[in-house]
Amino acid sequence: MIDLSQGDWRKASFSNGANACVEVAANFPGVTAVRDSKRPDDGALVVSKEAFSRFLGDLKEGRFDL
Repeated sequence: MIDLSQGDWRKASFSNGANACVEVAANFPGVTAVRDSKRPDDGALVVSKEAFSRFLGDLKEGRFDL
């Protein structure tokens, strides 16, 4: 089990008071954790670094644009 309290949490650059605030911790071996900064005690989504990298690539390519 990963101790999420040891995360080096960084707020996403597009997060602000009006939008959902997302924090990412990439300092865990082999995984990246993502959580809602307004509700950090509710847990986090933990995925492999490879999966998170692919997700970011898809975002940059506009794959999820509506």
